[in-house]
Amino acid sequence: MDLDLLARTLTELGEPAYRNRQIWRWAAQGAAGFDAMTDLPLALRGALDESVPFSSLTLEHEAHAGDGTIKALLRTADGRPLEAVLMTYRDGRRSLCLSSQSGCPLTCTFCATGQMRFARNLTASEILDQALHFRRLGTVDHAVFMGMGEPLMNLDAVLAACVRLPDIGVSHRHTAISTVGWIPGIERLAADRMPIRLALSLHAADDALRSELMPINDRYPLADVLAACREHHERKHRMVFIEYVMLAGVNDSFGQARQLAEVIDPGAFKVNLIPFNPTDSPFRGSSPKAIEAFRAELERHGIGATIRLTRGRDIAAACGQLAAQA
Repeated sequence: MDLDLLARTLTELGEPAYRNRQIWRWAAQGAAGFDAMTDLPLALRGALDESVPFSSLTLEHEAHAGDGTIKALLRTADGRPLEAVLMTYRDGRRSLCLSSQSGCPLTCTFCATGQMRFARNLTASEILDQALHFRRLGTVDHAVFMGMGEPLMNLDAVLAACVRLPDIGVSHRHTAISTVGWIPGIERLAADRMPIRLALSLHAADDALRSELMPINDRYPLADVLAACREHHERKHRMVFIEYVMLAGVNDSFGQARQLAEVIDPGAFKVNLIPFNPTDSPFRGSSPKAIEAFRAELERHGIGATIRLTRGRDIAAACGQLAAQA
């Protein structure tokens, strides 16, 4: 819900300050509406129903994948589209993939979101309402800001949402923020006290290729981005994840694996290799054999590397596929 509107409404109704905390506690525990908040006076529940929409987002469509992944297409009050995803794993994890913007202004060439028209930053309440939508379906315990948008371009709202995520069930240590390398945001995140993990979308270990794939590299070159990430590691004492989408014939050779190993510090970085998920871009995904060979080459050079388990590909909910289409 719009937490600012809630606070103003409670003040106008002459309610005590603790009502705000009381209502948030109910929402964070998965309440479906004000009617479920049985320790609120009946008259107050009615007044809130009339004045405060229970969610700042409207569900337009929900898709369910064969692997249990759920993708929600949502709209803001002013009609801006966004998507959020719930991923479930065999070990019991229930992880949220949250969006920070409607669309994305950074136009990475392999990403469906980057081909959308950018609308605007989302508010902290709109980010939280993505999490609350899935919390109403059951418990959640992890969150990644790897949905639509560049989170570090909207860091005030993202951090304001992160402050409240533990109330929903997601600790700060189980929260990760992904960036394409927005250095001012990396520096601010390093200074923040919350122990949130940083993930860097890298995808190429040389500036020329990275600029082709990710135009942001012209503004913040790779060496400067990696230096900011190392500083983040030194201040937070948490490994930085390198996200590396595997594109056949583009960035998946042995030489490029060695090049990647040369530019990252094994004490500060761990690599997560991402199978490419089909979009309208001209790229093809690397074969499983090529991905495994790339991983082995990184390991041979002392770099820890894993291969991401793809979730939700059949409903266009996997990494790089979010495009706000039903």
